[in-house]
Amino acid sequence: MRLGTRWTARTPPPSAVPERLHAQLAAVEATLPAGDPVPRWTLTWLEGRPIAELDTGVIVTLDDDGEPVVRSDPDDGFA
Repeated sequence: MRLGTRWTARTPPPSAVPERLHAQLAAVEATLPAGDPVPRWTLTWLEGRPIAELDTGVIVTLDDDGEPVVRSDPDDGFA
C-alpha cells in the first residue's frame, strides 16, 4: 500500500511523487493564472498507478505504457 500526499502548486513535488510526472505537473502549473489562491495537488495511487489531481480537476497520471498523460474532464471515463 502506498500513501498519497498533498502539496501546493508551483512548489517542488514531494519525494513521493514519481519523477515521470514532474514535467507534466510543471506544464499544468505554467497554465495557472497568477495570484491567490494557489491550488494544491493531491497524489493518490490506484492499482499501483500514481494519480495527481489538482484542485481545479486536472489529473496527471501514467498511461498503460508508463507515459505521463493529462486529463481535465472528470467524465472522460478515466476517473
